[in-house]
Amino acid sequence: MKNTKRNTITLLIIAVIVMYFVMKDDFQSIVDSLLLANKWLILLSVVFIVLYWALRALALYLIVKKYKKKITFKKMFHQMVITQFFNGVTPFSSGGEPMQVYMLTKSGIKVANATNIIVQEFIMYQIGLVVIGLLCLILNMIFNVCSVTPVLENLIIIGFIINIIIGLFLLFVSFSKKFSKFIVNFGFKFAIKFRIVKDVEKAKESWNQRLEEYNESGTMLKKNMGLMVICVLINFVSLIIYYMIPYFIFKSLGYNIGLMQVIVSSAFILIIGNFVPIPGGSGGIEFGFLAFFKNFLPTGPLKSALIVWRGITYYLGIIIGGCALGFFKGDEKQ
Repeated sequence: MKNTKRNTITLLIIAVIVMYFVMKDDFQSIVDSLLLANKWLILLSVVFIVLYWALRALALYLIVKKYKKKITFKKMFHQMVITQFFNGVTPFSSGGEPMQVYMLTKSGIKVANATNIIVQEFIMYQIGLVVIGLLCLILNMIFNVCSVTPVLENLIIIGFIINIIIGLFLLFVSFSKKFSKFIVNFGFKFAIKFRIVKDVEKAKESWNQRLEEYNESGTMLKKNMGLMVICVLINFVSLIIYYMIPYFIFKSLGYNIGLMQVIVSSAFILIIGNFVPIPGGSGGIEFGFLAFFKNFLPTGPLKSALIVWRGITYYLGIIIGGCALGFFKGDEKQ
């Protein structure tokens, strides 16, 4: 909890600094654009982010049902909203998964099963993210949907490679025990050589246990390939909905940009932001948004769109997730 408070304070400081640099040269133009914006279209953008959370919760709900029949979608949606807070205040969104495991155990699911559920959910989300990213890369190569500078192109390639490596690593670890053992042995040879780990045996036992949980997750995925396909499709659709949000924000400011251009650009922004080691990818995300959409909007309205977009897709989740955390209750029997 102390780390969460510290991260939240750090996040607020970062947010203030970023917003200062965004607004300092175009303050009046940004304010004017925000005042003239179509509030109904902004509200529609809020509906879309809630729909994104709901679809993520649906994928989680379908997996959880395999372990506990008496679980409600409402409970999974509540937990998914809370996850937005912990993802938002931790670097690389690293706080979300441990909190999800905790909440599932409080909902009457064993720790090992809760871990397996979150591993499966993350793998399916990662597959959806990589697939849509690959499609956007192909579309951009064929149709030149959005022009990118060499710097942005390199960032996209790096981000895409990182996401593919993460996805492939999770799949190999989940489906291959030999690969898992190889990773552990190789990792600890490296750790021993450079004296990174003090208690080698204890750490090795801990990692073997984690990889065993990944293998169990892989076994469950093999047994439920139909469920895996459905959940990947749900995550795919949820990401499309997430990527569409800037489209309505731009329209609210009076600018019409092609839907394909918005989706492809948004996918690239998320790919770049995923490897920024700051809560919410702050700084990198804002840079990407301004860089990809600068050819479509004047500076003032573009920065107004950035403020609204970040407010809806990031800060709203932190605020609502933090409030939802106060109402979280586990099963009374636990």
